[in-house]
Amino acid sequence: MKIAEVIVDVSAYPVDRPFDYLVPESMHELIECGCRVKVPFGARNVLGFVIGIKEDTDVPKDKIKPISTLLDIEPVLTDEMLQLAKWMKTETICYEIDALQAMLPSALRAKYEKFVILNGNIEQLDVGLQPFFKNTSKVNFKEFEKNDLLLPLKKALKEKLLSIENVVKQKGNVKEIRKIKISEDVNHLKAIDERISNRAKKQKELLLWMQERVGVILDPDEIIEVVNCSPQVLKAVIDLGAAEFVYEEVYRNPFTKDIEKTDFLTLTDEQQVALHKICEAMEGKNPETFLLHGVTGSGKTEVYLQAIQHCLKQGKEAIVLVPEISLTPQMTNRFRSRFGELVAVMHSGLSVGEKYDEWRKVHQQKVKVVVGARSAIFAPFENVGLIILDEEHEATYKQEDSPRYHARDVAIWRSGYHHCPVILGSATPSLESYARARKNVYTLLTLKERALKQPLPTVEVVDMREELKKGNRSMFSEKLVEAIRVRLEKKEQMVLFLNRRGYSSFVLCRDCGTVVQCENCDISLTYHRYNEKLKCHYCGFEQGVPNICPECGSDHIRYFGTGTQKVEEELTKLFPEARVLRMDVDTTKRKGSHEAILDDFGAGKADILLGTQMIAKGLDFPNITLVGVLSADTSLHLPDFRAAERTFQLLTQVSGRAGRAERLGEVIIQTYTPEHYAIELAKEQHYEPFYEREMLMRHHAGYPPYYYIALIQVSHDDVMIAAEYAKKCADFLRMNLSFNVSIIGPTTASIVRLQNRYRYQCLIKYKIEPNLIPTFLQLIKIYRSDWIKKGIILTIDLDPATI
Repeated sequence: MKIAEVIVDVSAYPVDRPFDYLVPESMHELIECGCRVKVPFGARNVLGFVIGIKEDTDVPKDKIKPISTLLDIEPVLTDEMLQLAKWMKTETICYEIDALQAMLPSALRAKYEKFVILNGNIEQLDVGLQPFFKNTSKVNFKEFEKNDLLLPLKKALKEKLLSIENVVKQKGNVKEIRKIKISEDVNHLKAIDERISNRAKKQKELLLWMQERVGVILDPDEIIEVVNCSPQVLKAVIDLGAAEFVYEEVYRNPFTKDIEKTDFLTLTDEQQVALHKICEAMEGKNPETFLLHGVTGSGKTEVYLQAIQHCLKQGKEAIVLVPEISLTPQMTNRFRSRFGELVAVMHSGLSVGEKYDEWRKVHQQKVKVVVGARSAIFAPFENVGLIILDEEHEATYKQEDSPRYHARDVAIWRSGYHHCPVILGSATPSLESYARARKNVYTLLTLKERALKQPLPTVEVVDMREELKKGNRSMFSEKLVEAIRVRLEKKEQMVLFLNRRGYSSFVLCRDCGTVVQCENCDISLTYHRYNEKLKCHYCGFEQGVPNICPECGSDHIRYFGTGTQKVEEELTKLFPEARVLRMDVDTTKRKGSHEAILDDFGAGKADILLGTQMIAKGLDFPNITLVGVLSADTSLHLPDFRAAERTFQLLTQVSGRAGRAERLGEVIIQTYTPEHYAIELAKEQHYEPFYEREMLMRHHAGYPPYYYIALIQVSHDDVMIAAEYAKKCADFLRMNLSFNVSIIGPTTASIVRLQNRYRYQCLIKYKIEPNLIPTFLQLIKIYRSDWIKKGIILTIDLDPATI
């Protein structure tokens, strides 16, 4: 008897464990761990993942149900991924099924048909399989199921004579192009030639040409061009049976342009030392975590590229993570220029089909390097030699909903599994990472100088309070206006950075003080000029702009705040000759728009690049000599213990875009709080003094890295019920956790109402608390078996990016 342990696709508390199912006789040789199956669950058939196979079970023989359908003859998840899902289940407190689903591309969650593709020679196949491939190289998988040929099929798949392709019925279809296969029988071609009238000269010419190329598959356009005949002639010859149409699969190309090959650059002494240590760890199969701390423009990317080259020479694979989609085109192009077709790209900007194709390239070991955003950490490589997280301090590496993993933690887990190093690179590392490097948990590698030895840009802080006193009410200080004018005259480029999107932040009535709010959330609506709409950036609600105040009827409605659209308009008034490109969430909605904007800027088609945080990091354009930060304070005054750290990181990163080539760079930071240490130290661009100062603040307040934190959030559409159950949570934790744990709350979340649900939360601070995870699991058990029925939603985040 063969028993499969299956995790079923049902997110419910009693179901979050493996269930035993009987493996039917016909599947004994076919089923493997990591395959997906359909199994009877209650009254319906549900999807499941096989995570184990055993010989016996505690379930009585008359109760055990057989597996209904085997969906994969080859596993879609490796043993490593199955182990990783178990680790994520406890580390992030999620359902195991959620962790497993996060590892697969969305196309595999859709409906699809399976086809078997002939890769090798038909004669090498089992005799039973050969007839299916006589006239075609692609056969529907169901044919083999019907004829009970799955065993010889599996053997042929193992020997790589055949491969399986999934054709998704939704959007993620395998992309095919039509080709022409010339008949393999030369006598057949001659017989057709003899039947044709001598007047059909072009057809005879084509048939003669075909007789020299029997069995060859060609592009129709290629045949028409070489033989110099019309499509009608080709169709006539095909209709006579001289050739047939066949469909050949092609991978969608997520790369929009060709890249020239580049050579490796000569490393500086600092880069050489860093690379040597990383290569030593690869040679010694040492799962070491390196923190590569280098100033902006110090050539961290070149170190990554040469480390990957070393990794590929060892016959291994590399994963590179970048924080923003906007960085992916630039990063991908750099990697493709070195490693060509060995690079795959994975991020949310791709279509379902492109994501699926890229995943398959990795799964079928056709590429060696993956570059992508957070989810690329699950790339199904089986021989990883190096993992890199660029700009490791970025909050985007943390997943906001279940499974709430941090890509850094998954990277370190995978490095332990594959015995390979991890590189965390940043000019402004997170305090947690730098503290670990100081304690020798990570190995610190430092690049103190820019790669081309050019100086860091000069940074000037402008006090906007003084500008107001001078009577300047505009969003541009006199200093910045003058600097822009000089750059326009010199034909140099500049970046203007705004920590906002939208036109004006909010709409306010000057008579009664009413701010127009979202009807579903306790947050003001943002004004978007291009379509004259007020939008909620949390739930997507939108409405037209009111002409009169909805509360008092006054027509003194005014727009307050500064958004990218408004800055663009002001720039046009001040500098009508300036060519401005805007890059924010609104202008980059369409696929490929990030790349298009950056290409235009790189080609010198604009003088000013204006944008939100997506332009702050990683971008490398030699002609940028001025960076203007319009409002340094926006992120500084947020109710978040990381606000000063994020502001310092953002200012240092955005300053680093200037003066990256021969020309000197200048940075102007406008602020209403120039005396704040985050702004003062960002001016000097010195990380260590900021680290010491911020660590002191964290120590006083009891925040990470001195303490770990966890956030429990309770929400309900009735404010009283939300408050009541949040208190039950806090009471339960106080009863079950030791006195060393500090429980703050319950308090309302920073945005109390979101999507018509009221949110309360408890913050837990702890150092070492062995009872923490068991207590959380116990709380989850109570929630999933009882509270959930009352409409409560409870979430636990063990390392929240924001609180």
